[in-house]
Amino acid sequence: MFLKISSRRHSVPVSSTPKIRHRILAVLPLVGFSLWLGYKQLQSYLVQPEAIFVLGGHEERERFAAQLAIQHPSLPIWVSSGSPQGYVRKIFTKAGISGDRLHLDYQAKDTVTNFTTLVNQFKAQGIDSIYLVTSANHLPRARVIGEIIFGSQGIIIKPMPVNSDRPPESWEKILRDGARSLLWIATGKTGESLTFKRFH
Repeated sequence: MFLKISSRRHSVPVSSTPKIRHRILAVLPLVGFSLWLGYKQLQSYLVQPEAIFVLGGHEERERFAAQLAIQHPSLPIWVSSGSPQGYVRKIFTKAGISGDRLHLDYQAKDTVTNFTTLVNQFKAQGIDSIYLVTSANHLPRARVIGEIIFGSQGIIIKPMPVNSDRPPESWEKILRDGARSLLWIATGKTGESLTFKRFH
């Protein structure tokens, strides 16, 4: 007895082809974002920062930055909208950091403007890489903002998270401030009206 082998090929129904195409198109941005994130992670691992950049708002960030500055005695320190000026100077003086290394800037109103108010100054001074010091729960949002705003000027970020018992920030805040950062690149405006209260 001979078995009859069917020569028919199993083909994907035509109606399902658009669905497959849409699924692939939906996944592509995620793949692209993952590749970009991996590249940035490798870049920050290899870079030797030229300055310490502290996002103000919590005293423990400034204390952490002072200890980091001891380990890197040649790096200037920038604190954006931190604790009161006299108190910040006291923290760094107590750690043995000379005043000429410390730069305090109080222009920023929120996390996005922490970056937009200083990016041009960093670029003008030839600073192409920084240690980014902020609380661990705040770092994901700060990094997205920084990678967009500083990244647009070729400034590489090396994150330095400060231990925090605060809960992680919401994706809503991260997406909102990522959109504000893109708005700044496109228009020079930070979209502060999208922020309902100060987030640091």
